[in-house]
Amino acid sequence: MTPGQPAPDFDAIDQHGQRHRLADYRGRWLALYFYPRDDTPGCTRQACSIRDGRAALAARGLTVLGVSAQGSAAHRAFTDKFALDFPLLVDESQHIARSYGALGSGPAGLLRRWLGAYRRISVLIDPDGHIAHVIERPDVSRHADELLALLPSS
Repeated sequence: MTPGQPAPDFDAIDQHGQRHRLADYRGRWLALYFYPRDDTPGCTRQACSIRDGRAALAARGLTVLGVSAQGSAAHRAFTDKFALDFPLLVDESQHIARSYGALGSGPAGLLRRWLGAYRRISVLIDPDGHIAHVIERPDVSRHADELLALLPSS
């Protein structure tokens, strides 16, 4: 993923069965954050950072979607347990992760594919559907602040 290139298309359901496609977000800023697994310590801190910063992110016009390989039941349990108020996309086929480079490459990428545990990256997509920024190693405790810092001033 490099800034300026078109964002890969995706079509997936979230934890409630609602469908999400890249085209649905044209004209708006979108962040896809890829995380290893539901309800693990780092993933929980990251999700809670986004939950706690969601009002500020929305005020700046950003929608955030989480993506991991777990199914909708695991995503629902995770969102219920931590009162997460944003969509978590189901990517059991790992198609979105492959398209966005969230599996990585080499032996580690093969292991991630087998385990279904993505590397932690976030991709900020501009309103025209192009990659604006890639955060290779998000700070799980401050992820909402990292995303806010990358958005243009209004």
